[in-house]
Amino acid sequence: MNRTETLRGKDISHFWHPYTDINSLEQKEFPIIEKAEGVYLIDTEGHRLLDGISSWWCVNLGHSHPDIVGAIRKQSGILQNSITAGMSHTKVIRLSEKIATIAPGNLSRVYYASDGASSVEAAMRISLQYWWNRGMKEKRKMISLSGGYHGDTLGCVGLGYINRFHRSVEHVVRKSITAESPHCFRCRYHRKPEDCELECFASMEKAIVENADSAAAVIVEPVCQGAAGMRIYPPEYISRLRKLCDENAVLLILDEIAVGFGRTGRMFASELARIVPDMMCIGKGLTGGTLPMSAVVASEEIYDAFRSDSRMDRTFYHGHTFCGNPIAAAAACAAIEVYERDNVLENVEMLAEMLSEAFRRYRSIPGVHGSTALGCMSALEISEDNGGARTALAIADTALRNGLFIRPLGPVLYLWPPLVTTRMEMETMLHIFEEALIKNLLQKQIHPLQNQNEKSNSFNSIDRRKYLNYTNRMFHG
Repeated sequence: MNRTETLRGKDISHFWHPYTDINSLEQKEFPIIEKAEGVYLIDTEGHRLLDGISSWWCVNLGHSHPDIVGAIRKQSGILQNSITAGMSHTKVIRLSEKIATIAPGNLSRVYYASDGASSVEAAMRISLQYWWNRGMKEKRKMISLSGGYHGDTLGCVGLGYINRFHRSVEHVVRKSITAESPHCFRCRYHRKPEDCELECFASMEKAIVENADSAAAVIVEPVCQGAAGMRIYPPEYISRLRKLCDENAVLLILDEIAVGFGRTGRMFASELARIVPDMMCIGKGLTGGTLPMSAVVASEEIYDAFRSDSRMDRTFYHGHTFCGNPIAAAAACAAIEVYERDNVLENVEMLAEMLSEAFRRYRSIPGVHGSTALGCMSALEISEDNGGARTALAIADTALRNGLFIRPLGPVLYLWPPLVTTRMEMETMLHIFEEALIKNLLQKQIHPLQNQNEKSNSFNSIDRRKYLNYTNRMFHG
């Protein structure tokens, strides 16, 4: 038994993997990553895998970035941890100032947590206590989007309850009021992006207006619902939402944990909608994906509501052991400097063009239900008639064998590359991705025609024309 097999056996014996079917995993020869550099993960066999999903959407600046690694090494020899309740330290002060400088509008108060879910929990508690402190205790409901994902703690599950994932804890979860998802892949109103009139917003409007007296806040993932299946939707939705929240005295929380720090082509997704939320949750790319750190960035008005007076103690009794950890803060400071110094957003613009053009082309492949792209986010859905989630897994397995790591969300395949990916690296990712699509969607359909009559094969004349059109464009421009 070689080293990799030995490690795999120990893994199966002891490690509990998140979001992983145990039975399926135990039958697989899954990669074991030993190190990483740039856009590559390197396994124990020395194979280099392109990280097509930025290791769960967080390694925006690539693996082992020397500036961030250097900052971590330096800080780890100076101050490893220090309580931030009633005292402070130099690194968290520096980071807070940096975040306030790059955050939209008047968002200037930074509360730290450890991961995305804990920052969302903090934002929920802040919104509830904000109204309590203002003498409006009845405002305690949360409103969210159907299919929303804000983390896996029980409070966060209530914001994005999905029966398949959460039915075992339904009896202890307090569910939010949910509005219809702006699901552009499967628009209920049969609209195309070019003629969209946001009919889906009516559901959110109804939820807010009918619950204005009792709702504390609305929380959404701006412009893209990630775990729901990369549902990219128009920024105008967020613009309308800001106006509606203002009109009905409901706080607006934007969960930018996945889409913040350049992923959409702007530093924060709210900039696409030209609005400022009351609170913004950030994480993942905050440290360049190197260390767990998240934060809630709030307006001055929110912060001021927590100042105690002679009648009431308004302290925010909520915190984490590693709230504002010095080493994570050093990593985050270095990451923000890289975002700004290295013109990362300019590189995103180049990558966005490549992804948009490629994913438009993929729509012509028989079996692709739809595709979408925005900034360094792109996704396509495999139609149920062509195997849906099962085929998506086969495509991901093919890509892995050819050197690209991706991870489907049901029938949805996506590319979220590191924002520092070069043109050549992006071309390689797209080439591997495209070959995997063709092998699993086109070739398996075209070969049986040699031995079967057309009536018994799903690859009909319309599909055949689509295939010829697609290959002509792919190989002849």
